[in-house]
Amino acid sequence: MLKRLPHYIDAAFCLVILPVMVMLFPIERWGHNFTWYVVAVGVWLYGLYGLNRMLTVKLLFRSGWHRGAAICLIVFSFAVTACFTEYDLYTPMPHIRDAGIVRRLPLVGQYQQAVWSLFMIVEAFSFVVGLLCQMDIQERQRLAVESERDKAQIALYKAQIKPHFMFNTLNTLYGLFLTGHPNALPSLERFIGMVRYVHSTSQSENVALGEEVEYIQQYVELQSLRLNDMTTVKLDTRVSNPSSMVAPMLLVTFVENCFKHGVSPVEKGVVDISITEDNGELKLVTSNREFGRLEYGAGTPEGVGLENCRKRLQLLYPSRHKLEITRADGLYRVELSITLQNTNS
Repeated sequence: MLKRLPHYIDAAFCLVILPVMVMLFPIERWGHNFTWYVVAVGVWLYGLYGLNRMLTVKLLFRSGWHRGAAICLIVFSFAVTACFTEYDLYTPMPHIRDAGIVRRLPLVGQYQQAVWSLFMIVEAFSFVVGLLCQMDIQERQRLAVESERDKAQIALYKAQIKPHFMFNTLNTLYGLFLTGHPNALPSLERFIGMVRYVHSTSQSENVALGEEVEYIQQYVELQSLRLNDMTTVKLDTRVSNPSSMVAPMLLVTFVENCFKHGVSPVEKGVVDISITEDNGELKLVTSNREFGRLEYGAGTPEGVGLENCRKRLQLLYPSRHKLEITRADGLYRVELSITLQNTNS
């Protein structure tokens, strides 16, 4: 609908506005005596409108010789209009049948005033509509370029997250096999399934929230196998609409940090993870002890993972997310809320 709006404006001007403006002048008298002149002026005004809308304004928005050509067209339109107004209608017809026409005005004839007035109306209206259309085109082109750039950045961040996930999980599997843990082989099978999920979603912009939550559940189960009795893991998932769409591999980085920095083999700790979704509002809350000072700098793996998540959130949900990370009383707490779009939108 919006794309066709300029065409509706063009039709309204050519079929309604311009004819009404013409009728404000004594056109019926001029048409009676100078039919060929009135027809020629009308054809020129409509041609001028089309020339400005289709060519002149477009050339003005380009660089180099295009702008020079646009200026030449503007000068040409003034010159043609001047030719119409400089032509003396009354001398060839000394006996004008319509006494309502002033035969020879001392300065500017009434028909000259009419032609110049209509010319300026057409010129101004066509330029305004053309400028608005070109500005809209440039804005859509800018948004398209930004969208492609954002997609490339998101793909880069996703590509960086995958090796981060691989490193953390393989490190867990290495510990299980090194200690001869009885669940080492089942853990490897679970890991293969997780890798398959990561691979299948690598080219997807969005995945079902239910699938993403299931993946996180498998990840938590895998990581819990290497823990001893000193760490308690709590995972709460409540999703009212599993078919809601969410960006893949977006939540798992915060879960990874819980197991990477929030557990100790000699000190008690609790890893608390909550993922809830209700009426399109997704909320992730994680809480764990800090064993040692965490510095999420750009030069550390942890910094890469968290920094990528922040950037992806800004690109994917610029005004629909809230991320709060707090440290208090030895606890590291993450609260992330995202307003998801409707599945069918």
